[in-house]
Amino acid sequence: MEDYLEAIFDLSEQKKAVRVKDIAGKMDVRMPTVTSMLKTLSERGLVNYERYEYVELTKRGIAIGREMRRKHDALRQFLTDILKVDDETADVEACRMEHALGSETLDRIRDFMSFIHTCPRTGESWLERFDEYRRNGMNMEACREQAEAFFYDLRQCFDVDETPLKKDFPAERGTDRAATPIKDTVTLKKKGARRGERTPGAAVKTP
Repeated sequence: MEDYLEAIFDLSEQKKAVRVKDIAGKMDVRMPTVTSMLKTLSERGLVNYERYEYVELTKRGIAIGREMRRKHDALRQFLTDILKVDDETADVEACRMEHALGSETLDRIRDFMSFIHTCPRTGESWLERFDEYRRNGMNMEACREQAEAFFYDLRQCFDVDETPLKKDFPAERGTDRAATPIKDTVTLKKKGARRGERTPGAAVKTP
């Protein structure tokens, strides 16, 4: 039922008048099937429809259709942009998932995607590393390089009081030498601040 409301909502955004044949074409079903569903939706107060007339969503129908579209778009973007699923598969699976997804979970997914695309420590390069990990497995040297690049970027904006540039890594290949244990907190203050002056929230926990 929600699929029909979403389809009618989409069609309403594209054209002034929505007909049964338009819905049947979008849903890839026969017109009698659409007519039967429209009768049910009308009885539930979600569409205004009389036989052989145009189809129009009620206020409740519009609200549900818009929410389903919002869920579909967010899930599709998550699948394609974050998990690198192909477009066709993402569309199909977003349709399946959107019916069980609550509004709070949807908002968290949207916030996560926003975080990925805006946080300096993550961003597109981080997603590329994830895709590489899926294809080739863990590359410890690449992880080390990414960590060092992250701290380099931090230095451009902050004075670093404690700078552990390495994390505990396995013994280097061909040697018995393991990485030296280090502190896992970096204390930062903005460049230009006086010695001893702290910047609120400037302690960064390393991974």
